[in-house]
This record gives sequence, structure tokens and C-alpha cells, in this order.
Amino acid sequence: MAGLGGALAWPLITRAQQKIPRIGILIFTEAEHMGPFREALRDLGYVDGRNIQFEIRAAEGQANRLPDLAAGLVRSKVDVIVASLTPAVTAARQATSDIPIVMAPAGDPVATGLISSLARPGGNITGVSATAAELSSKNLELVRDILPAARNIAVLHNPNDPFARVRLDQLEQGAKGLRLDIRPVTVRSNDEMSLAFASMARERPDAVILPGSLPTHPMIELALQHRFPAFSTQKPLTHGGALASYTASFPEMAREIAGYVDKILKGAKPAELPVQQPTKYELVINLKTAKALGLTVPQTLLARADEVIE
Repeated sequence: MAGLGGALAWPLITRAQQKIPRIGILIFTEAEHMGPFREALRDLGYVDGRNIQFEIRAAEGQANRLPDLAAGLVRSKVDVIVASLTPAVTAARQATSDIPIVMAPAGDPVATGLISSLARPGGNITGVSATAAELSSKNLELVRDILPAARNIAVLHNPNDPFARVRLDQLEQGAKGLRLDIRPVTVRSNDEMSLAFASMARERPDAVILPGSLPTHPMIELALQHRFPAFSTQKPLTHGGALASYTASFPEMAREIAGYVDKILKGAKPAELPVQQPTKYELVINLKTAKALGLTVPQTLLARADEVIE
């Protein structure tokens, strides 16, 4: 699959034009949620500026910016749009029914109406689906493993994310078996973050679960400031200071995303490319945060962790 620099390797390139494929990247929050995607493309022989170009648009967690950013990518006539997280995929789908869209990833795209089915997505969308139900349950188990006495769990809930309702339902379902009480706290934008944490501070939940669809740094800073143990299904949040996460393998996800782009540039149709679900997962624990919060992480859990941040 490597060595794709020659003109004959590119169905989208004519000898007359020598067109370099252009990839539009639409990011809702941070690029880290896609994993090492550009590195994975490089492993397939795609070198930025030589045989591929990137057009990057980032909404910085502001959902109202996504439609204009997606429309801009369509106007610039990119060959593929790679959209990170459900709100960005939704905006891209609303902007075009012609340009191929690769989800990188999206949470439960069938439940949110983005695709018809995993096996036959239909339309112009394919890519990676997060197995959110399993991840939600695993992260609640993490709460129980680290905080055995925990009962009240706050969940930051972003209604601007089409996946948020599905995610909350899955968390509430998983909480029943663990005897945990889930309390959603609505946060639509960065502007509402401080008020949301101030509200939580009055009720003192035992832990807070953070979404991937809000800016990482304000969430982490406020969680640490209020001394809330924070959990997430997103590895970058744990790198940023959340206590722990159980998440799909980011290197595997990046390889899958790059593979879709590669196949589409070679002529494959998104409707005929089954949507992939993760097969590898990573447990990440931020021991530095645990110490700052005065928490002891069980040795059995540390032994199971794929990464321990010290």
C-alpha cells in the first residue's frame, strides 16, 4: 500500500493536471481525538505537500461554527472530508452529499442517523464508529474500581453534540448495575463551563465524566481546581489531567481512518466501505492527578493499565 507517489496510482489525478489530492479535516474540538492520523497516512506513502495536501478547519468546541467551516471545505473542492466527532460529521453531511466523508470517529452513527448500518453505510459517509456503550460501562467500572464508595456521578452533557443523548442514555443504563446515580450537567459551550462546575461544587459529586465534544483544557483545569476525579472515554483528556480513561486504541483508529482515505483516493465509494468499530482498547491512568487528589489507585488496576502517567 506504500509508494503511492506516482501519477498512475491516483485515480483522482490526470496526467494533464497532475492534481494533488486535498484532504479537508474538520475538527470540532482538538485534533488529538483522531490519533496519529497524519503519521498513519505517511506510513501509506502520503507526504504532505508532495502527493497530498491538508485543509484544516477547527471549530474549537463551538458547534455554531461547524456549518460555515464545512461549507468552506466544500467550496474549496477538497477530495475527501475527514470529520472528527459526531457534530463535525453531522455538519459535513449537511454541507455535501457528494464529497466522501470519513468519520474520525463518530459515536454510534446508526443511532444518530448518520448512516444506514455499519455494514452498508450508504450515501457518502464511512469511517470509524466508537463503541460507546461498552466504553461508557467500562469507564463507570473505572470509577467504581478507583472510588469504591462513589455513588453520585456528574456527567457533562453537551446538547450541541447529536451523540450526547445516546451517550447519556448508555451511561444511565450502565449505572444501574453498579448502583451509581447519574446527574447530567448541561454545558453547551466554553462560556458555560465555569458556571457548570460552580453548580457541581455545591453538590460535590464523587466523580465527573467528561465528554470529548467540549474543549479539553477548560474542563480539566476546572475539574482539578474543584478537586473532582474526572473520567473520560478520550485518551487526550487523561493526558491533559483527567484521572483515568478507557478508550479505543488511538493508533489503531488512526490507521483505520488513513486506510479509508487511501481507499477513497484510489476510487472506492464510501457507501460500499463498511464502518469499522474498534477492536483494541487502552486503559490510561494519570497517577500524577491521583496523587494531587490524594487518591490511591489499586495496584491491580495499575498493572492492567496500558499507560500510566507519572
